[in-house]
Amino acid sequence: MEELIKQIKINNLDLLADYIDSIIDKPPLRDLFIEVTSRCNAHCEHCGSSCGDKVDTEEISGDLLKKVLLDISNKYNTEDILLNITGGEPLLRKDLFDIMSYAHQLGYKWGMTTNGMLINDNIIDKMVETNMDTISISLDGLKETHELFRKVPNSFDKIIENIKKLQQRKSIKIIQITTVANKKNLNELEDLYQYLKNLGIKYWRVVNVDPIGRAKDNKEILLDKEEYKYLFNFIKEKREYDDMYVEYGCSHYLDLEYEKELRDTYFICAAGIYVASILSNGDISVCPNVERRKEVIQGNIKFDNFVDVWENKFKLFRNKYRTSCDKCMKCKSFKYCKGDSFHTWNFDLNEPNFCIKDILEK
Repeated sequence: MEELIKQIKINNLDLLADYIDSIIDKPPLRDLFIEVTSRCNAHCEHCGSSCGDKVDTEEISGDLLKKVLLDISNKYNTEDILLNITGGEPLLRKDLFDIMSYAHQLGYKWGMTTNGMLINDNIIDKMVETNMDTISISLDGLKETHELFRKVPNSFDKIIENIKKLQQRKSIKIIQITTVANKKNLNELEDLYQYLKNLGIKYWRVVNVDPIGRAKDNKEILLDKEEYKYLFNFIKEKREYDDMYVEYGCSHYLDLEYEKELRDTYFICAAGIYVASILSNGDISVCPNVERRKEVIQGNIKFDNFVDVWENKFKLFRNKYRTSCDKCMKCKSFKYCKGDSFHTWNFDLNEPNFCIKDILEK
């Protein structure tokens, strides 16, 4: 979605809102998340999907994923679609690079989100062979903080070693570090910034922890008003320098005081508009962080044709008044934020569970 907005060069909130409204009935697919597994070798305190080493459902087969990728390529230009490979931890999937080799043959661009622990020389060779463009690796603080937060002792040094190996492969265009800012690591952001800069990192994405998944039960890690202000001002300050590209993630509308100051594009929740996902059990959904409930799941690739589902379903997400609750309709920012993000939307009460604007105005 961010790349799309850069391409159409919309730098005005009103123009962007009007553009989204104009194409919302039949939008193009731009970002397809493929959750190749829900297994994970970490047990992070904030995990939105509550992933771990126990899997309740059978993972979708590689052959079926290949069929879906072929079906999509027969209808759309694969060069316009970015495959975002996620999990769980994607590298736990044994046939991952067989699937991605096929995707590469079909012309897809692809990137991966990983905790970075399982990378080795052989895996890096396969990343290069299958033309992986981007990789996002999670670092949630310096050594002690990161390992406590992710519940994996002695992992930090291995991750750093793997990042250095990736940096030697010039065909991997973007090596991004993603940090989830929370109460336990906020005081380390400056030191982490210096550490990453010395490591030669060029892209750093910082997001706040959200009250979803495990973080619902770990509320002590959530940020308060002053901590949000510190986080946003920290990112704003770092964006003034050219040595490392620092940005706030795409997850929330920040109101006019911070919109466009903390990233290159304005916020829009693209769930069901530009973004779809195939979950590890084959369910067809939107952003993988959105609550997995009946009205959100649009089908399953075991039984449904993905292209047909994309073109004819997702009605909940393609109504420009989809989040028009009383609270949001009274807000001057509704035209732009559209009720904010679906991953923090309360589907039972039809209102947002979370609003940064509310927090900052307390």
